[in-house]
Amino acid sequence: MPLSIAEKKRFRRIGHELKPVVMTGGQGLTEAVIAEIDRALEDHELIKVRINGEDREERAAAMAAVATQCKAQAVQVIGKIVLLYRPARKANAKLSNLLRFSHLKE
Repeated sequence: MPLSIAEKKRFRRIGHELKPVVMTGGQGLTEAVIAEIDRALEDHELIKVRINGEDREERAAAMAAVATQCKAQAVQVIGKIVLLYRPARKANAKLSNLLRFSHLKE
């Protein structure tokens, strides 16, 4: 289900406070990287991922692949960083970025 404009604004504001939790290396998108992104999304719900590479089209394809494989939504893309959102099955108040930064409103 697509995010509303208000949700995207809120997620972008929270994302501004975050640092990338996963970065791709020279190997690109490996199964281990996808598994780590999947785990981070389950814990934090909203994360930043840095996709390294010089070719813009390859980075865009990798970002789309990450979102598809992890069943997440790309909220925002700026350069090499993508902000991903996927609701957790059971949100943990100590880990969820949405709950931790709930004081940040639109």
